[in-house]
Amino acid sequence: MKSYLLISQILYVLSFIPWFVIWGLSFMSFDNGMNAANVSFVLVISLYPIAVIVASILSWVFRVKRKRFAVLINLLPMLWIIVFLSFMLWNNG
Repeated sequence: MKSYLLISQILYVLSFIPWFVIWGLSFMSFDNGMNAANVSFVLVISLYPIAVIVASILSWVFRVKRKRFAVLINLLPMLWIIVFLSFMLWNNG
């Protein structure tokens, strides 16, 4: 369990490198003006590091008594990655 949490969270930390680039580029969505869709788009991208930190803390807290719950909580930031990759594949296809 410890090795799973360590490896997955190292991968999450490494994902901050492309996230920072994507986060910076996400502000280009305001080029055509400001609306709720643009604000929510930037907000969702900006919440990724918070989700990683909260999920990491909670998964370490629950790893002893509730292992399955700890694994599920640790996979929560993976939603951002899956949605982003599917969005990129959907727009390129």
